[in-house]
Amino acid sequence: MLRIIGVGDNTVDTYLHRRMRFPGGNAVNVAVHARRLGAESAYLGSFGDDAKGRLILGALRAENVDISRCRVVPGVPNAFAEVNLVEGERVFGKHESGASAMLQLDKADLAYISNFDAIHTSFYSFLDNLLERMRSKGQLLSYDFSDHLDEWGRIVSVFPQVDVAIFSISGCLGQTVQDVVARLDPRADQIVILTQGRMGSWASAGRQLLHQPIIPVNTVDTMGAGDAFIAGFLVEYLNGASLERAMRRAAEYAAENCLQMGAIGHGEAY
Repeated sequence: MLRIIGVGDNTVDTYLHRRMRFPGGNAVNVAVHARRLGAESAYLGSFGDDAKGRLILGALRAENVDISRCRVVPGVPNAFAEVNLVEGERVFGKHESGASAMLQLDKADLAYISNFDAIHTSFYSFLDNLLERMRSKGQLLSYDFSDHLDEWGRIVSVFPQVDVAIFSISGCLGQTVQDVVARLDPRADQIVILTQGRMGSWASAGRQLLHQPIIPVNTVDTMGAGDAFIAGFLVEYLNGASLERAMRRAAEYAAENCLQMGAIGHGEAY
């Protein structure tokens, strides 16, 4: 069975307009979605010893994601991000990295990570200096750069180490998909995925550039749709699908995820 691990960030998305909070974080979400899609999955990260931390841990247990290498940091709050709805648009407010940013990987962690076929981490996991040590021969490293194309110095140091690189370019005014790919100058064996919200997504691999339109649905919440897309792509592609098929399945799964509240559900009132 395919094995995928998410390493790094977690957060609690706090919906101010609904007085609800939901488990989240890129690495957490990808691990949960990979498990829902039939992979064996795990998450490795740090949690605060508070109600927010317990909310995410409870969701991961309910989803049968392996959390055996996770730790709870005494006296430190869990990461969170406040979200509000303003004139129909999602607006992020106060956020804290909390215990999530305190993750340190030891030799035992690295040995554990080496048992997985694919590792997924992100810009917000702050593990860039450990990427080379995290991966072993034959493993695939997936990395979500989010919408940080402006932080070119960091991209230059990380991008060459990555097998699947994901960027959100919805807000990159004046830059075409071709411009972004040309500037990144990926290796022939790298895959670059560029998401553009309602404009769909693109995948660059070798000389191939594919566009995948969105799958229209009656959206309830778009939180975590990009993370669902990543998991859908990784599971399909690593199970042998073509690039085109993997992109299509990723879009379908992301659309399905927009039919629920929160990135992975498991919400609670507060």
